[in-house]
Amino acid sequence: MSAAITLTQYVKKRTGVPLGHKDSLRNMLTRSLGSNSFYLFWRYWNPVWSYYLSRYVMKPCNDIMPVWCAVVVTFAVSGALHDLAVSLVKLKPLFFFTPWFTVMGALVLVSKYSQLQFSSAPWWLRALANISFIVLSYWLTSLLF
Repeated sequence: MSAAITLTQYVKKRTGVPLGHKDSLRNMLTRSLGSNSFYLFWRYWNPVWSYYLSRYVMKPCNDIMPVWCAVVVTFAVSGALHDLAVSLVKLKPLFFFTPWFTVMGALVLVSKYSQLQFSSAPWWLRALANISFIVLSYWLTSLLF
């Protein structure tokens, strides 16, 4: 991500509409779920969150470690922040999102480096494949933790 891109520009690039637009959520869901790969799913999912993770976690990590490692660390940090938020709401510690998101990061890398693509499939089948990766990572995490 270029250092000069703003949040507003980033969201418009990912959703096709300006930040706060009424079609922003619909476009995010349509683009992310219908992505041609699980790796590309994350390009469109929650662009505001992605902007800050990319700028403050992924880029600094990528400067000091291999990109595959930076991807896993970025997913782990995102999970840890989700754990923290839920822990604060529930007023008790929770540790599930960190390992779950770390597993998802690993699946992102496996899908990318194995070049697993669903580009020839209809939208609904691409959506099912992307959701299946999320469910699979949840299931794997449930088994491990």
